[in-house]
Amino acid sequence: MTDRTLPGADEQDALLDLLEEVADALDLDAEIEVAVDADGETLVGTLHGEDLGLFIGRHGQTIDAVQHLAVRTLAALKDQPRRVVVDAEGYRARRQEALERQADEAAAEALEHERPVALDPMTASERKLVHNYLAERGDVETYSEGREPERHLVVAPAKS
Repeated sequence: MTDRTLPGADEQDALLDLLEEVADALDLDAEIEVAVDADGETLVGTLHGEDLGLFIGRHGQTIDAVQHLAVRTLAALKDQPRRVVVDAEGYRARRQEALERQADEAAAEALEHERPVALDPMTASERKLVHNYLAERGDVETYSEGREPERHLVVAPAKS
């Protein structure tokens, strides 16, 4: 049996080191903050600065890749690592608001025209966010269609 916990390894330090390396590699002038959220279950790494578009990437692809790398890095340190979120100047909250707005519009259209409405392709985590958001309504249902990278969510009137 191998103990995967490295002596002296700290999740916060590891995430900070990773984000500093990425910011340096992208030649970003950014301040990096790493903290544990209020529930103590999520480690949040946030970049603050101007011109962080390169870090966020097209449709959030770069920030999602960095977050995935952070998850994998921390998994190598601990058997049960905390959940990890990587953000840049509130990108995650802005993206969530935009997705919820799109979901509301699709739900309204699906109900008005009594037919399914397909949303644009999105990542698995974004599809889950929209699915969970609309699940509370009860008047619409959601399901995924297609194959990556074109997999998308469909919003349809709930079956009676």
